[in-house]
Amino acid sequence: MKSINYYDEIKNRLIDNEIYSKIKDYSKERNKVLTYFEIGKLLNEAGSKYGESIIKKYSLQLMAEVGRKYNYRTLYRMRKLYNVFSNEKLTTLLSKLTWSHYLQLLTLKNNHEINYYINISIKQNLGVRELATKIKSKEYERLDNNTKNKLINNEDTSVSDFIKNPIVIKNTFGNEVISEKVLQQLILEDISGFMKELGSGFCFIDNEYKIKLGDRYNYIDILLYSIKFKCYVVIELKITGLKSEYIGQITKYMNYIDKNIKTIDEGKTIGIIICKKNNKFVIEYSSDSRIFFKEFVLV
Repeated sequence: MKSINYYDEIKNRLIDNEIYSKIKDYSKERNKVLTYFEIGKLLNEAGSKYGESIIKKYSLQLMAEVGRKYNYRTLYRMRKLYNVFSNEKLTTLLSKLTWSHYLQLLTLKNNHEINYYINISIKQNLGVRELATKIKSKEYERLDNNTKNKLINNEDTSVSDFIKNPIVIKNTFGNEVISEKVLQQLILEDISGFMKELGSGFCFIDNEYKIKLGDRYNYIDILLYSIKFKCYVVIELKITGLKSEYIGQITKYMNYIDKNIKTIDEGKTIGIIICKKNNKFVIEYSSDSRIFFKEFVLV
């Protein structure tokens, strides 16, 4: 069996990619990612055969003969790209994102986390900066463990599964101590970002949504609608720790929506209480599975 000259293979593929990137602009990113993946495989084999020092040797030669950007760090990332995405399920996604996206993803150690960010990048058409922001905010880490298991096992998810905990809210006011009105205002200033913290496919209906209970008017802090799951979402904002009376309040609002607004082909309304700090004892004895409790953090 003829021995592979790993260096020549790597060098030729990089040169081909440099040429291709100049004449095939519409698909150069796809070609770059696939080329780097193939080079990563060669580097992995060369490292196993000749030792780790061979990659550093190759980088010095490539910088001199092809371009200075092919340093040891870049080759190391190519090899990591191969090691992470050699999994058959992930390999099929390789051409969906750019090399700049993968540079962000390769900073992560957990393959399930990487898979999560790949999928939302594709579904939400995220740019590199948007992806970097999600990774920096530790979005995957803020998902419930049950949700992570559903994603790993490719199980059906529900409207509540992608609500982050804690929910990150931009604090443009800069005050550490705020009122519920201020918290609501901060959310409304970036309502799109807030809805993404809850997942995807939400529509904003209104804030201070007025309903009449008996002879008194009440106001729902924020009312949303989930397009995917066809249900209303009642959100109550609290700047204190979770209290049992908050559950009674949001339950009344949810029941009102179900009785007076929801149609027969829509799902039951869910409620989200967003508070400064959860109380595990209150949560433990809350019997309504439609209500979810999430903390918020100002950044």
